[in-house]
Amino acid sequence: MANLTLEEIAKRAGVSRSTVSRVVNDHPHVRPKVRQRVLSIIEETGYQPNAAARSLASQRSRIIGLVIPRSVHTLFTDPYFPRLTQGIAQACNQYDHTLALFLLHTKDEEQKLYPRITRRGLIDGVVVQTAQMEDELIPTLTKANMPFVVAGRPVNAPQASYVDVDNVAGAYNAVSYMIRLGYTRVGTITGPLDTTVGLDRLEGYRKAINERGLILDESLIVEGDFTETGGHFAAQRLLEHKPQAIFVASDAMAIGALRAMREAGLSVPGDIALVSFDDLPPATTVDPPLTTVRQPILRMGIKVVETLLDIIENGNHPPRRIVFDTELVIRESCGTNLAAAN
Repeated sequence: MANLTLEEIAKRAGVSRSTVSRVVNDHPHVRPKVRQRVLSIIEETGYQPNAAARSLASQRSRIIGLVIPRSVHTLFTDPYFPRLTQGIAQACNQYDHTLALFLLHTKDEEQKLYPRITRRGLIDGVVVQTAQMEDELIPTLTKANMPFVVAGRPVNAPQASYVDVDNVAGAYNAVSYMIRLGYTRVGTITGPLDTTVGLDRLEGYRKAINERGLILDESLIVEGDFTETGGHFAAQRLLEHKPQAIFVASDAMAIGALRAMREAGLSVPGDIALVSFDDLPPATTVDPPLTTVRQPILRMGIKVVETLLDIIENGNHPPRRIVFDTELVIRESCGTNLAAAN
């Protein structure tokens, strides 16, 4: 019975032909009980799918492209990006896909690579690192009808699918915690304000200040760039306005801010409290260890790939909106209400 068709396998298993096809091609979005039933029928009948025919029929390369826009590439020293990429690579291995990395450094490289990236047959779909507002990659992918998912909420792209964390709620919870400890002059070092992550974490900061009854002081808001050096310079500017506590939009910037505070003769948390965002490994190795908002970066990377495979198989309508919760991890850098009282 090795010459059975997919339709006959589907009839025996009591499922659709497309479900059998997904099982044969090892796609993730099949319920475990259904997958096992189909596999049992395949084993019982000795069905052997024709790999060459299967490839021609699907016209798929089983290659996923990971595109790092030039606006993001300068931030790749931030530990966040390698961690996210690790999750993406892990999921590609798990689902038997090859990961192709596209690093774009200049405008000329973008113009040369975009036609290759969007050409059908080279890759099946694209994962895009969150880009700045002026980046043209997402509109280009949309116009070419290339399946893609954005790692992070994109700017001005209502039809794009994305995987992100709740940056507004994470920042809100961090700042609210500092206010509950008794700090009344809470400043912030934001991420770049031409990115959604920078804007969302600033929105969470503003929301906490307003809802917790403090007066919003714009001099306590300084823009950073998600780098340690940027955090150092931003903290130097912010310290001139004498905040009691600072919410920093990334661990990398918080480490730079710590250095600026020590150079100014300030102790953390004795003289000033510090809370950051990410909970990457350096957050636990600095002195003092950072209170920070934990985001599930590895899980996000895995989910990005699973979502992209779903879109490749089933189309992008409706767009997927997957948002993970965050968790505030309390460590020594934020101090206590006693420190604030002094």
